[in-house]
Amino acid sequence: MGDFHNPDADLDRFRFRTGFAAATVLVCFGILLARFIWLQVIQHDFYRTRAEDNRIALIPIVPNRGVITDRNGVVLARNYSAFTLEITPSQAGNLEETIDALTEVIDIQPKDRKRFKRLMDEAKNFESIPIRTRLTDAEVARFAAQRYRFPGVEVKARLFRHYPMGSVASHAIGYIGRITERDLKWIEESERVAMYKGTDHIGKTGLEQHYEFELHGTTGYEEVEIDAGGRALRSLKRIPPISGNNLSLTLDSKLQEITEQAFGDRKGALVAIEPSTGGILALVSNPTYDPNLFVDGITPDNWKELNEHPSKPMVNRALNGAYPPGSTFKPFMALAALEMGKRTPNQAISDPGYFNFGNHQFRDDKKGGHGMVDMYKSIVHSCDTYYYILANDMGIDNIAKFMAQLGFGQRTGIDLGKDDSGESKGVLPSQEWKKQRFKRPEQQKWYAGETISIGIGQGYNAYTPIQLAQATATLANNGVMFRPHLVKYIVDTKTGEKRPVEPKPIRDLQLKPANVDVIRRAMVGVNKEGTGTRAFAGAPYEVAGKTGTAQVFSLKGAQYKEGAVKKELRDHALYIAYAPADKPTIALAVLVENGGFGAQSAAPIARMVLDYYLLGKLPAGAANEDSGAIEDDNEQ
Repeated sequence: MGDFHNPDADLDRFRFRTGFAAATVLVCFGILLARFIWLQVIQHDFYRTRAEDNRIALIPIVPNRGVITDRNGVVLARNYSAFTLEITPSQAGNLEETIDALTEVIDIQPKDRKRFKRLMDEAKNFESIPIRTRLTDAEVARFAAQRYRFPGVEVKARLFRHYPMGSVASHAIGYIGRITERDLKWIEESERVAMYKGTDHIGKTGLEQHYEFELHGTTGYEEVEIDAGGRALRSLKRIPPISGNNLSLTLDSKLQEITEQAFGDRKGALVAIEPSTGGILALVSNPTYDPNLFVDGITPDNWKELNEHPSKPMVNRALNGAYPPGSTFKPFMALAALEMGKRTPNQAISDPGYFNFGNHQFRDDKKGGHGMVDMYKSIVHSCDTYYYILANDMGIDNIAKFMAQLGFGQRTGIDLGKDDSGESKGVLPSQEWKKQRFKRPEQQKWYAGETISIGIGQGYNAYTPIQLAQATATLANNGVMFRPHLVKYIVDTKTGEKRPVEPKPIRDLQLKPANVDVIRRAMVGVNKEGTGTRAFAGAPYEVAGKTGTAQVFSLKGAQYKEGAVKKELRDHALYIAYAPADKPTIALAVLVENGGFGAQSAAPIARMVLDYYLLGKLPAGAANEDSGAIEDDNEQ
């Protein structure tokens, strides 16, 4: 039998297959066309941006940090440019081998290796980390000739911070250091991440930290065309950075330098304020430190030395140290008594040399007492008995209420550090304070006998030198209080505009002029016929002052003998003053830790500072202790 084919059926099958194939081809081409339209039309902007990102790199340009100058234009913090040798760990392969090879070209010391390892722990793997800073031109040239040997290693131009006066005013100026995770969190919370692209350092303490966002400036950018290997081909666009604003301070750097010199090797603090503005003229915490140690990243040895030094040079005693004010508290107690009507200037007591309260006897240092004592004599000769009785009559809460108006027991809000975290509140005792301070009910109760020692600046009293200086400046300014501040102007580097920082008065205590005059006359008398006579003998200007001596430990009824006490247990010496007494331009508080009597150690420092500020007199060295003043000081 033969095969029979149906030509029509075969033709239909062929047409079907051909049509199906054509439809498939058309569908595929339709899909390709749709995809083409999606990519080239609808998603054109997106992929163009992606392509530009692959072709163009945005390189941040770090701005110049603002300059800090004193009230006379003396530069206290500036910048300079230098070359650094930097390694990007993710690109450099074996780091030890790379660094070993680099030592054949560049001088790399063990301390450089230590710093590099420490910085590596803090940095991300793709960030470049300096292995050597401040390269010489010869070192840059040697590395450039062998650059091909070191992938992931490059020379960069960096800005470095420099403090020309070294350790002078270091607690006020502060220092900068590398940005840490904690700093990054602060930057993110402040919504300033973009401003810190490419920035490695940030203010850590002092003015450098408080005014960080003013000093930093605005980061610029450069658009650079790169090849597939990431190498720069040409610059396409450049947005220059805007330098940080400059700070013009109220601080007098020469006065600061002389004040630090006056302390010598003694521990302590001094704060000098312009009463009419609150501007800080000098802020000293001794011993001090060199902030230049922190610019490249402080070495472990230097860090250990600073932190373990028995004198604690990193502690800002002017803001963080809280000390009993001793007899420097007495003028404020007398003022409180006048303002509250508890005493009149001529009202006198008979001082037998002690004050009995219950079963306890509070002694004056002068055996037999001072005889009849009015307010003037109580301040001039520092009569303890007068203030034992006064404190008992006023009561602790009345004392606390008045002293709070003068700023005692409160942060001043000075423009140092981050917010007010770098400043101690001190202790202004009251019944409420004791309830908050102690847990057990028997400890929370305020006993009347505890008020007695408060009157002479002892007991629970503990204030910072800057609080004492602020209160003195307020007294000098007739009760008008200003916030202590270090920055006078913020100078816009782009426009040159000066923005004043001087605040308006915090408060006006509305003190009665007659009462202020009583205290002023008595404080002038301190330096003419009282405990400050020796320190200010022959001074051609009139000073209102008060010496003070604060116990470090309880004598338990024994007599204080300086030579028989360990140095670290000796009394603190204090002195407050303002001058000229009739028209004050400076008010200050001095503290010398374990310095003995106020007239012995603190007053001579104040004399040296006032002689320079009012007369321009330059000292030859540190202020000498006046051991002869011990016999004349009736505060202990």
